[in-house]
Amino acid sequence: MNYERLKIENQLCFPLYACSREIVRLYKPYLDEIGLTYTQYITMMVLWERKQITVKQLGEILYLDSGTLTPLLKKMEAAGLLTRSRDKKDERSVIAKLTEKGEQLKDQAVSIPEKITSCVPLNQEEAGQLYRLLYKILGQTGRTS
Repeated sequence: MNYERLKIENQLCFPLYACSREIVRLYKPYLDEIGLTYTQYITMMVLWERKQITVKQLGEILYLDSGTLTPLLKKMEAAGLLTRSRDKKDERSVIAKLTEKGEQLKDQAVSIPEKITSCVPLNQEEAGQLYRLLYKILGQTGRTS
């Protein structure tokens, strides 16, 4: 049998996993300053853009299942960053809506992407190429929901 495939250095998944963890680690001190976890931060980015969204749509955008999203949103609601309510048109659907407090947090977060970019050793072209390749992989694997 050929066990070369089982070596960690032959796995595409490992450097993706390790880079993801490293990038999130780089975000941590900046997110700690504004009181968010990385998952809360990406949730807020969607809300800052859309103002309100169904929980199902949010999960599709962020590649998160409801088991992850529900406690996350509950905690963020308790912090006053968003509200959750049933959709009047469809009671099965829950809408997450940005609050004024959540909107104000945007001003504190606006410099974070630039700070992270300065920590990642890629030029703009390389970053764009990596971005396209990662989304190509995500497009092939489908979404979780």
